[in-house]
Amino acid sequence: MNENIKELSFPVFLLGHGLKYETECILKAFVPVVRFQFYYDDISLLPDSCRYAAVQLRQGREHTYFYCAVSLGEKRLRLMKCTERLYPDKNKKECETIISKLLFKILHEITGTDVPWGILTGIRPTKKVLQLLDKGMSRDEIFDLLREEFWISDEKLRLVYDTAVVQRPLLMATPKHSIGLYVSVPFCPSRCSYCSFVSHSVEQAKKLMPEYIRLLCRELEIWGDIVKKLGLTVDTVYFGGGTPTSVSAEHLESLLKAVNKNFDLSHLREYCVEAGRPDTITEEKLVVLKENGVTRISVNPQTMNDEVLKNIGRRHTSKEIVDAYKLARKIGFDNINMDLIAGLPGDTPDSFRNTLEQIIALDPDSITVHTLTLKRAANLFSDGVSQLENPVRKMVRDSIAMLPENGYKPYYMYRQKNTLDNQENVGYAKPGKESFYNMLIMDETQSIFGAGCAASTKLVEPCGMITRICNYKFPYEYIAQFDQLMEKKNQIYEIYERIICQEAANAEK
Repeated sequence: MNENIKELSFPVFLLGHGLKYETECILKAFVPVVRFQFYYDDISLLPDSCRYAAVQLRQGREHTYFYCAVSLGEKRLRLMKCTERLYPDKNKKECETIISKLLFKILHEITGTDVPWGILTGIRPTKKVLQLLDKGMSRDEIFDLLREEFWISDEKLRLVYDTAVVQRPLLMATPKHSIGLYVSVPFCPSRCSYCSFVSHSVEQAKKLMPEYIRLLCRELEIWGDIVKKLGLTVDTVYFGGGTPTSVSAEHLESLLKAVNKNFDLSHLREYCVEAGRPDTITEEKLVVLKENGVTRISVNPQTMNDEVLKNIGRRHTSKEIVDAYKLARKIGFDNINMDLIAGLPGDTPDSFRNTLEQIIALDPDSITVHTLTLKRAANLFSDGVSQLENPVRKMVRDSIAMLPENGYKPYYMYRQKNTLDNQENVGYAKPGKESFYNMLIMDETQSIFGAGCAASTKLVEPCGMITRICNYKFPYEYIAQFDQLMEKKNQIYEIYERIICQEAANAEK
């Protein structure tokens, strides 16, 4: 056996095809927190005995043969399926489905692990349901189809269906020729252990911050000019990061005024700022937000367990969370979201349930429940093995049961790679308090204009094509190469010319 193979955590061999994405997603659902190394069309490297997976597609005269083999410790299993002639390039979806089901059967048999989302690997499961609702299918018909095609559990089918039913009328009401505006403020008071976002501590970024804010205001001016020239309507504004409220009240006000000055906000449905960390929230900043038209904020506890807060590197207590929330209510905010994370280090089902009870008692307008995701850029990833026995499924199930019982309905959902126990992230809201931006960024039917470092502009064409234009990831790059970055915005006009042509062609049909 090749010596280099011995050093790999988990080699994966793709023979006769390059269908890496679905193969990796299925493997991750059963074999989490490992690094996969892929090898293509070199069976000589296949080890005699170690943990590995091999997926082969072989063409016969009239048939295609699919072979899957997995070795995990002392357990090995191999399955084969023969079909009519299929080709990975022409019949990609069919080939992916066959490979996924073979791998799923093998891994379920070897590990005994129950994977509630079956072979569904996409990050936007509600889109499947929305498409079927648009075809006029009933609830039972949708359940039967998705259960048969993807092997999804009834628990997840109910959750994704209920989410899509809330979403659908809200998405259909999206104004034509509208966009969402995303503003990135990539600074935080400290880095949480689970975080993979490009963000910098306020202490480290003090020297960069004034120039970053100045140039971000300039970019907002440029975006405002583009929006006016194209005759677009600003539907939502969303400040994210990072933690936008980690900057001073003065800097925050500069950014808010730049938005108000450069954009017509008379048709705005939502203006949201991630206040996020309670240790960044002050009365002065909340007043600045309120006076400049912000309609929705997030006060994100993640947990109400003080010991868990210490474990993840947060510099505040659960009492400060309550104080920040009550202060925001006192200032007059009537749309407050609170984020929680199921599965944080040191948390238990009982303490997570206690967190749910405390947050529900505060009565925020929406509650988002994330499942801990072990991302490679996060500090926690290196300690990922210790999280494998995390009882996150019980925590998620409690949120699914308790939040609807208290008036919160699921309204948006997304999934991520490396999420503990293959669970999902769900936003719950009281009726009328759903976040339009959250739904639209997941639905991918509205263009999003991104300002600031690490912001991504997403341009959606009527034909379904999506073009992404990304800003530089780090503040120093953003500052040093600002002029070159702004030149990329010329692409916007070219793409909108195509959009206008497509709309005209559709109108003639």
